[in-house]
Amino acid sequence: MDPRTPCLIGAAQRTVRKQPGPEPLDLWEETARAAARAARLPVARLDSIQIVHTDSWQYDSPTGRLAERLGATPRHRTYSKVSGTAPHLLIGEAAARIAAGELDSALVAGAEALATRRAYRQAGERVPWSHAATPKPPYGWERPPHPAELAHELFLPVHTYAIMETARRAALGLSLEQEMLDRGRMMAPMTEVAAANPHSWRRTPRTPEELVTGNRFVGWPYTRNTVAVLEVDQAAAVILASTELADRLGVPHDQRVYLRGWAYAEDTWEVAARPALGSSRAIARAATAAFARAGLGLDDMDELDLYSCFAIALRQACDAIGLDPLDRRGLTVTGGLPYAGGPASDYVLHSTATMAARLLARPGHGLVTGVGMHLTKHAYAVWSTEPGGTLGDGEPVFTAEPVPIVAAYAGPAVVAGYTVAHDRDGAPRKGILVVDLPAGGRAYAQVTRQELMADAESRELVGQPVEVVTDGEVNVASW
Repeated sequence: MDPRTPCLIGAAQRTVRKQPGPEPLDLWEETARAAARAARLPVARLDSIQIVHTDSWQYDSPTGRLAERLGATPRHRTYSKVSGTAPHLLIGEAAARIAAGELDSALVAGAEALATRRAYRQAGERVPWSHAATPKPPYGWERPPHPAELAHELFLPVHTYAIMETARRAALGLSLEQEMLDRGRMMAPMTEVAAANPHSWRRTPRTPEELVTGNRFVGWPYTRNTVAVLEVDQAAAVILASTELADRLGVPHDQRVYLRGWAYAEDTWEVAARPALGSSRAIARAATAAFARAGLGLDDMDELDLYSCFAIALRQACDAIGLDPLDRRGLTVTGGLPYAGGPASDYVLHSTATMAARLLARPGHGLVTGVGMHLTKHAYAVWSTEPGGTLGDGEPVFTAEPVPIVAAYAGPAVVAGYTVAHDRDGAPRKGILVVDLPAGGRAYAQVTRQELMADAESRELVGQPVEVVTDGEVNVASW
């Protein structure tokens, strides 16, 4: 084997159930040290420290503070932007640098303490954490939301993903009841996996009916029990090293996992700009490239973990790669973001750490996927206990061509996808539509009348002709 072949030799996870808990810096240090112990690597010898962006707290120097805690002087340091694909990109970059001889070892760590932040907020106390950035830096968007999305209050994933869900439902000719029933059947097995995972945030098995009925809507048709749980205290870390270093450290060959191949692709950044709201060519291209680089196919995978922030993310992935949502292998090794936990940009570190443990317990191959922003970014990674394949790079293998967005529009239109935003008390607050325009392109529009929101939740609204008026900033639809 090439001595520069990168391999994962250590991983660690931590879930803190009692709040208030430690701050993210403490969790970074704890999981980094635990992963390094598993890798038999002194933390002072780390060549690279890479950290996934944390929503919980903005530090003045995230990688610098962690390096200081560890007593390390890495020559390579990275702090990511906000994205569910960030762990994939950091791991991929570390593996590429190791293969090129630029590094011998790399730590990728991430932590969120949003449950603790909520505990302090509810107690009326200030968060007493260390090394705050002053002034506070801008939020870590790679690209801010479109002005038309901001004007129509369409920036929360629970609303953007729901719009794509309704578009897919209509494209397949499913009834509202069938979509909800299918969603419950797809996600109930995930709750069983989460119940068996000691790191899961929610460890209660649920029936399909419990998931889609009996709990409030958040962004219709999504109920609270079928969306990612963000306010968690969770951390994870992985250590990658060259085969040569792993040999010197005495890491047994049966304790190494290899990144056989991975790929990244992009859909449009704006929801309305997506050529087909209910499906994704980018996912298919990312998966095809990752499998080709790995020299393996979907049927070769022994374990699967598809990014599961919302049902549409699972469904578009299954549609694109030809996977039955009820596949006997299951869709997750952790329990998924709604049940194992969805710690902002960090989840893929947890799925990767859990996948590594699964493959070491039963050698074979596993697929780990990631999704970023509003189903915009897609990363597919094939892990294996057998070395081989080619890594590829982080350049997109596909970028979707956008449909034009008309910011201010008045006139007739047809609904292409929609949701109804709900308040915390469960009451419908506002409808949000993506509409097709007669001359081409799309626009956003709000629905403000209660009787129309009720109508939208009672039947299929996709394909409904509407009349749109505008004040030059906000479009409002009625029918």
